This record gives sequence, C-alpha cells and structure tokens, in this order.
Amino acid sequence: MSVRIATYNTENLFRRPGVFELPDAERELVLEHFNELISLLDKPVYDATDQARIAQLIKEHRAYDTNPAHEPPPFFINQTRGGSADLFETHGSENDPEIKVVAKGRKKWTGWAELVRGDLDRDVVRNTGRVIKEINADILLTVEVEDRLTLDRFNTQVLGGAWGMEPYRYNLLIDGNDSRGIDVGILSRHPIRSIRSHIADLGADGKPLYSRDCPEYEIELNGTPLWVLGNHFKSKRGGGGPRRLAQGKRTAELYDAALERSPHVLVAGDLNDSPDSEAVKKLLVTGARDAMSHPSYTGDPGTYGTGHSLDQKIDYLLFSPELFSKIQHVDVERRGVWAPNSFKSFDTVTSKADEASDHAALYADVDL
Repeated sequence: MSVRIATYNTENLFRRPGVFELPDAERELVLEHFNELISLLDKPVYDATDQARIAQLIKEHRAYDTNPAHEPPPFFINQTRGGSADLFETHGSENDPEIKVVAKGRKKWTGWAELVRGDLDRDVVRNTGRVIKEINADILLTVEVEDRLTLDRFNTQVLGGAWGMEPYRYNLLIDGNDSRGIDVGILSRHPIRSIRSHIADLGADGKPLYSRDCPEYEIELNGTPLWVLGNHFKSKRGGGGPRRLAQGKRTAELYDAALERSPHVLVAGDLNDSPDSEAVKKLLVTGARDAMSHPSYTGDPGTYGTGHSLDQKIDYLLFSPELFSKIQHVDVERRGVWAPNSFKSFDTVTSKADEASDHAALYADVDL
C-alpha cells in the first residue's frame, strides 16, 4: 500500500486581526495601545488614573462599538455577563459616547479585550486548496490553522466544494498556546485512533515550552500504527533560538518514546530553522532521516520563498529509519508560492497578495 504523507504551512487558514492590514505607523500605534490596555485591565485594582486611561483607549479605538453595520474597530471589549460584572458603561450619543469605567479591578468584571479578526481571503484560500488538491496526500499535517472548525470548513467547502475533492474523512486539531490562534492540525484518509497533546509541557522558565503544541497523532495504517508528531517551532523573529533548541530537545525525547510504541514514527511541520541549526540537530541525532535527503529528491534545498538556499529549508518530514527505508518518492509543490524570477506559479497565483502561502508543500510516498 502506497501512502502519501505531507506537511504544509498553509499560512492563511485563520482570520488575521484586521490591525495587520493597516499601514505600518497606524498598526504600531494600535498594537501599542492594545497592549497598554491589556496591561491596565490585568491590574488587580484600578485607581482613578487607570480608569480614565482605560476609558480613553476604549473611546479612541471605538472598542465599545459592536454594531455590525459599522466598520469594525481594531479591537473590542467582550463583556460576557453584563450588569454588575461590566467593565464600563456608555452614555450619550452612539457616535460620541461618554465611556465610564465602573469596575474597580480585574476580578470585578467578566470578559476580555480582543483584536478584531477579518474574514478569510477567498482567493488565497482557494489557492491553498489548489496546492492540497495537487499533492493529494493521504495524510497531511497542517500548520497555521485557526481551529478545528476552520479546518473542517476548509475541508468540506474548499477542498470538497470548490476543488471537487473527496473531503478528508478525519480532521483533528487541538488549540495550542499561540495567543493568535495559529495551531497544528491534521487531515487524514486513514483513521486517527488517538492524540496526545503537549501544550502543558513546561520549559526551564516554568512557562509552556511549545509555542503552539507538539500533538502526537496515532494513525491506523495497515496493521502498524503511524505516529505523526506535528510541530511549529518558535519563529526566528525576535531571536527565539534558545526556545527552538528546547523544543527540538523535547521533540526528540517524544520521538524516542514513540519509537517504543511503533517503528513507524514521523516528525512533521515547520521547525523554523535550517538543518544545521542546533534545534534541528537534536532531532537528527536520534536517527530520524530528513525526507529531502532521499535519493529520489533532486530539487532545490529550501521549502520557503524561492527555496534556492538551505537557509530557506524550514519545513520537514523526518522519518524513523524503518519508514525512511520504505520511501519511494519525495517532492515539493512550489506553485502556490509567488516567486516569478525563480519558478512558474499556478495561473491563479498572480502576486504575493494571493499566493497560497510563502511555504511550499513537502510530501513523500511511502510503501507500507
């Protein structure tokens, strides 16, 4: 039985906060004010100065406005109880209200502040679906997906509807630790028998180790379970090297433990670092083999952007030795990326604005 296994950072199967579509200066100001508001709201006690500033920020950014007929504000206050459990009250004109903060501290009201998210971009999501249709994997590790319902709607409405594929029978996703809601999920044509989450694994600082999660999916395959360890390591933005290293070390431990349950183990996903990095080396010294090192693969070394350099290799399928010995073919689907000076994209991908993702999809055919 030949099984195609793939990993793909879809990049866009989540509704991005609308603030990220604003010009740089405006975006930075809104995020600065949002973070300031969060800090103020987390105070156990609000003094008069705190209350005045909270009210000012709410009014300045229309965080009180929930009228669906209006242009949405960049963020809003979700007050879940009402009445005595409210943070603030509004009085006067709808267009120029007076905001009065009535809560005396964090425990005196029920709710939270939240960035307003925009809708999924239809053209971009259709191009993402086109990539997945072209690779037609039996098991697909999906990176940067908002939640299971988003993954399910994409599966049925885009893959099954717009592209006429048979929707994947199985799809799973556990919300992870990323405050933006970007998670690691899976689509499979084979039964997913169990899932183990590691969102509660702690790092040396006592905080959650995984930026998202390292879910372990047990998939029923021809009598021998396949364990897929999905990952999306800490981004390089702002550094993050020590945390990626810790994530690599812990994932290597989980890989070794999974090998005791089955000889068919796979680490998949966006590790956000190159093969010569310390984080990835932690996985490679276990004996796991990189799919792109298989003799059947002859393309460029990277999976991100143009893919020309090894520094652009950040997406991985790392197979246990027995699985690696069963690989028949490895390839990368790049046509969802917009890189006109490097390769030809799909005819529906005409710019960075509508590319499916800036990651290519990596896949391997395994004879089981």
